[in-house]
Amino acid sequence: MMSSRAPAAVLLIRFAVGGVFLFEGIQKFLFPMEMGPGLFAKLGIPAPGLLAPLAGLIEVVCGALLIVGFLTRLATIPLIITMLAAIFSLGGRIYKASGFWAMAHETRTDYAMLLGCLFLLAVGAGPISIDRMLHTDIVEKRIDSSPNSQQT
Repeated sequence: MMSSRAPAAVLLIRFAVGGVFLFEGIQKFLFPMEMGPGLFAKLGIPAPGLLAPLAGLIEVVCGALLIVGFLTRLATIPLIITMLAAIFSLGGRIYKASGFWAMAHETRTDYAMLLGCLFLLAVGAGPISIDRMLHTDIVEKRIDSSPNSQQT
């Protein structure tokens, strides 16, 4: 789960995807009428008082985890679910009201974030991450404690 053979450049994807989620999640709390429960209610999303703060919390926590590269693959899963829900709920409404091109325009960031999360789920955090440091420590401890290791 923490191993990765991805290049160091994955750090850029983590910063981009994690940063967008972190900042969007914070805004759900700072601007509740425009970005949080108010927006969710206007879009017809059920239980906006519960789901908007939940979405905000997921975006803040998992976005921060992506940025530092800790539990990266695990952190992408709730974000993928959030993006699928956004694409289908918002995208479906826009498609019915205004057609494909309006929907494609309004959901472009959601698709980009979904694909970024799928990429990170597939390749992991890369070498510049907490995941890599922990994975390296775990592997070294296994090697040191294996019965075949030489003791001096």
